[in-house]
Order: sequence, then C-alpha cells, then structure tokens
Amino acid sequence: MVLTIIHQSPDQNHHTMTKRFTPEDLKQIQELGFSESDVAMQIENFRKGFSKIRLSEPATVENGGIVRLTDADVTTYEEAYRKLTPGKKLLKFVPASGAATRMFNDLYAFTSTYFGVAHNFKTQFPQVGEFIEHLRDFAFFDDLNNSMASAGLDIEDYLSRGDYTAIINFLLKEQYLGYGKLPKALIKFHKYGSLQRTAFEEHIVEGALYAMSSDKKIRLHFTISPEHRHLFRKKMSEVKKYYETAFNAAVDINFSEQKHYTDRIIVDEYNEPARDDDGRLIFRPGGHGALIENLNECRADVIFIKNIDNVAPDWMKRTTVTYKRVLAGMLLSLQQKIFDYLGALDTNASKETIRECQAFVENTLHSTLPNDFDSMTDKSKKEVLAQVLDRPTRICGMVRNQGEPGGGPFFTVDNHGIRSLQIVEPGQVNRKEPEQDNIFQNGTHFNPVDIVCSTKDRKGRYYDLRKYVDDSTGFISKKSKGSGTVKTQELPGLWNGSMAFWNTVFVEVPLATFNPVKSVNDLLRKEHQG
Repeated sequence: MVLTIIHQSPDQNHHTMTKRFTPEDLKQIQELGFSESDVAMQIENFRKGFSKIRLSEPATVENGGIVRLTDADVTTYEEAYRKLTPGKKLLKFVPASGAATRMFNDLYAFTSTYFGVAHNFKTQFPQVGEFIEHLRDFAFFDDLNNSMASAGLDIEDYLSRGDYTAIINFLLKEQYLGYGKLPKALIKFHKYGSLQRTAFEEHIVEGALYAMSSDKKIRLHFTISPEHRHLFRKKMSEVKKYYETAFNAAVDINFSEQKHYTDRIIVDEYNEPARDDDGRLIFRPGGHGALIENLNECRADVIFIKNIDNVAPDWMKRTTVTYKRVLAGMLLSLQQKIFDYLGALDTNASKETIRECQAFVENTLHSTLPNDFDSMTDKSKKEVLAQVLDRPTRICGMVRNQGEPGGGPFFTVDNHGIRSLQIVEPGQVNRKEPEQDNIFQNGTHFNPVDIVCSTKDRKGRYYDLRKYVDDSTGFISKKSKGSGTVKTQELPGLWNGSMAFWNTVFVEVPLATFNPVKSVNDLLRKEHQG
C-alpha cells in the first residue's frame, strides 16, 4: 500500500512524499491488529493535528453547571441509593496501570546527585529531607527495615550515619524492596497498628462500603499493565480471603489490560514513522483514553470510577462513602427520569410532556437542541429528544479548585454551535488565545475523577461506548529521542473526549473525598496519617 504523507521540513514548503511500507512493516501492523488504513489515519492525525476545544465559560455553581447539594439533598439521594440499588449489579472500575516510578522522582534524583558531602542537606534536598525525617511514619517502614535486616544491615545505624542513599536504594531497587518498579496499587499506603494496607486493598475496603451488591459480592475491575499481572494475582491471593471474612462477602476481582489495537504509531518531527534500532515501526499505548474499550466490556448496572491513588485511611472514609452513595442515588434517580421520558416519547406523549422533557434536557443535562426545535412537529421533537436522552449517563463529582494541576468542568461549544458540559484538560485548550486562557483560569472546580455511571439503556441493553467518543479530541506531544524529536499521539481521554457524548451532570463534592498520592511525601499529609 502507498501512503501519501504531507509534511514540512525546516527548509522547504509543504510537498508530497510517497512512502511505502515494507512487507515487514505490513506484517507487524497486522500482528498488532491494525489495518494499513488505520495506521495511515494515525499518521494523518499527526499531519493535521487535533483541534483545540472551544470553551464557552467555566461550569460553576452560580451558572448551574455544577449542582451544589443541600443537607436535605444528601439525605434524599442516600435514601434513593438504599431504595434503588437492591437487585442492581454494582462495580468499581479502577485504572491502575503503570509503575510507581514517578511517585519516587525526588528520591531517584537524590541518589543520582548526592554523595554525602552536602552541608545543607535539607536545604538542597527538602523533599528528601522530609522523607527521611518522617521515614518511620510510612506504612512501608517495617518492610524496609526488614529488607535491610535480612541483608544484615541496621537501618537505625544507616540513619544515624546519614547514609540515606543506601536506605533509598533498598526501598527502590528491584533486588531489594523494589518499590520503584511496583505498580502504585501495590505500594503500602496506610497503617493500622501492626497492619498495613496497599492502595489495592483500600479500594477493596471502599468497594465493600458503597459498591457491594445485594448478592453480597464486592466487584472490582482493575486495569493493569501486562508485566504486573502476576503481582496483582499474587496480592489478590494473599488478601482475598481476609477481606471476604471481614465483610462477610465474596470479593470478585477482575483485571484487564489496554488493547494492543489502541496503540498509536510514533513519528518523527516530519511526520514520518519512527523506527527502533532494528528498523521496526514503533507503537506506544494510546493513553488512558484506550480504557474506554475496557469499560465497554464491563457488565454492571452502576459503575464507580476512581483512580488508584485516590484513597483515604478508614478514619477519613466516611465522607467518601457518603458521597459515593449520594452520587449513585442521583444517578439512579436521574436514569429513572430519563427512562420515564423515553417511555413517554415512545408513545403518545402530550405537548405538555414534550415541553417538560425539553426543559429537562436543556436545564438539567445542559444539552443544546436545534435552533428550529420550537417550529418542529411533535413527532420530530420526540425523535430529537429521544436521541439526546438515549445515551450513557454519568454523574461526576467536582471539588473546589485548590491549585491542583489537571482538568476541570466547563461549558464547551463545538463547530456546529452545540453547547455541552465537558471535563477539559489544560492541553485541550488554546492557552495562547487570551480569551480562552482567561476562561480556563477562571474555572472554580477541579476534576478528581469521581464518576458514577450507567452504561445500560431503558431496555437493559448495554450501549456500545465507542459510539459516544469524540475522536477529534486526541492529544499530540513531542518527546526527545536520541538527538532528534519524536511525536506521540494519545486517544481522547477516558473522562474527556471518550465520554464527550454522554449525558452528564456535575456535582460539587467535599474536598475530603479527594486524597491523591502523586509523590511519596503525599502519604505524610494528615489525610493519610492519623
């Protein structure tokens, strides 16, 4: 097959070059599950780029884009959770791919530059100074102590001598405790007396408290990396019986990996396919947006989505559990209303019902109807409203913005003038355009990835979630490779473009429900101690 790729080199105008895949390339492409046209389209995306999202205004409590619950609302939706979840299959979906390497970036930087000669250690390496000073407060301290002791070394002796590099190496290196290569899910986050829990286990405990189905099953689905599967299975076999006994329930855990057909080709700065030292094409995972494929295969009535590192110890769990139940109660109440409207629209809905449904679509779901909607026939109105309502539904918790990096809730407008609620990442916005940057800067809330969703329609059939993805919202980034530059491509983010065409409601939730661990020292925050 001949690929025509348009690119611009530094010293010439755009022109057309004809590139031909080799037979080896075609075999590699086929083995990955791609067609030649798939790869051609990926390269075309690099050439054209992805358009930026147009922000209309931040979603706020004041403009109705975010719902702020009263105490009475919380009580109402908790009661709805209790009434509507019996007989429903509940599932917790946790993206847990990748190693915890970035969690220990400061420690890695320290071991590569410190040789025990700094007179102002804590000034030069403040994060490492904090880490060492509070080393005994980490849940993994006993394991680290035992690891060194098994090698005939005394951790207290090394601390007193200031030999911190050796201690950190024992924590991170594979031949010792190996925390630098472990998945973040299997890092010990919290301690309870002589017991410690990994993030993986904390999600099991949370699942027992708000995602246990009436059949006494705690269902969890973790997306993982292939190289970590044996570690997850080992940990599951170690702790499964313990938590089943503790909660008098069956723990049903499944794992999945990103599909290889969601990988994306890497190109050079001229949009030509990059190759490794053996001359083979290079593909990389398409980012967390690829997980829409994994979510699409999950079978449940209510699905809770939460990141692996956003967990709290037991003493902090009450607020999280309350609001997870509240969001689920809201979801099921909203779904019930949507199904009622769809049922009415499917029959002889009155003009009053059509007007009521229109107000619900515009004011609750913030979906834009066609400009000529009011002049349509009742039959056409019903068809349009049914098309809007008959989609997957999600309730997204939002916390007040405390300066965390990442995305937030905004009203956006597409090329057809359609206004909708979306979670938007900084990289999706043209920050060089003052008006757009100003709108983004004025966002009041942050996306903590606190989502409760339903992927079933009124008749109990599962939606094909791939049909509700906005493919135009991918990402392209540049990275150094050797002496040159390569470009990588990510799919639309799981809770961004991959859910762009879902029915969406944003709800303000307390900051106490958001306790991420991005750096190891985050485990020293009061929210993770106690």
